[in-house]
Amino acid sequence: MRVLVVTAVPVERDAVTRAFGGTPETLALPGAELHRSGAFDVLAGGAGPSAAAAATAFALARATPAPASASCGGTPPRPYGLVVSAGIGGGFAPAAPLGSLVVASGIVAADLGAETPDGFLPVTALGFGRDRFTPPPALVREVAAATGAAPGPVLTVSTVTGTADRTAALLAAHPGALAEAMEGFGVAEAADRAGVPVLELRAVSNTVGPRDRAAWRIGDALAALTQAFGKAAPVLEGWKGRNSHEDLEG
Repeated sequence: MRVLVVTAVPVERDAVTRAFGGTPETLALPGAELHRSGAFDVLAGGAGPSAAAAATAFALARATPAPASASCGGTPPRPYGLVVSAGIGGGFAPAAPLGSLVVASGIVAADLGAETPDGFLPVTALGFGRDRFTPPPALVREVAAATGAAPGPVLTVSTVTGTADRTAALLAAHPGALAEAMEGFGVAEAADRAGVPVLELRAVSNTVGPRDRAAWRIGDALAALTQAFGKAAPVLEGWKGRNSHEDLEG
C-alpha cells in the first residue's frame, strides 16, 4: 500500500524520510518537493491548514489514475491507501512532555468558528461544516503500540498558543487534548474528500502555553519523529484499511 505523509516544512519531511534509510527519489510538485522511499511519499506541504489541505489534495489527485478513455499509455499511478499528517508540535503538560510522541485519536479544528459575547462557538454550533475527523481506531492503537505514542486528541490551530489563558481555554473546550499543531485538520479535509483514511503523528518539541524558545527541544523532537516512523513503517505499509473510511465520523 502506498502511504502519503504530509509535513509542514522540509526539516520535518527529512526527519521522516531518514527513518526509511537510503537516498529517496525526489519528485517536483508545484510549490513543493516530494521524497519517495519505497511505499512512502513524504511531502513538505507548507505551514497551516490551508497550505496543508492544498498540498495534500494536489498529491492525492496526481496519484489518481485517469479514466481508461483518457489514458496516454504507460503505467498508471497507484492511488494512496493512507494519508499521515506528521511533524513536531506543542504538547499539553503534563500529559505530553517534551520529546514524547502523540498519535491523534481525533483531529480537531480548535479555532474554526466564531467568537461571541458568551465565548467561542465551533463551526458545528453555527450549523454548518465540521470540526473533527476520527482516524481509524484500530490503526491508532497499532501505531501507539509500535511507537509508544500516547493516543489522544490533537488540535489544529491557525495561531499557535502563546498564553496560559488560551491554553486553559483550549483544554476546557477539548478535555484530554494532548497536542496542538497547524496542519492536521487541513490534511484530514483533503484525505476525507478523496475517500482516503487519515492519521496524525506528532513529536512534542515544546509545551503549549507562554512561548519560551529557550525551552524548546526541536532537535530532540525531530529525532523522535525519525524513530517513530522507523517503528511505525511496517504497521502503516501493511495496514490494509481494515477500518478505513467507514471509521471516519460524519
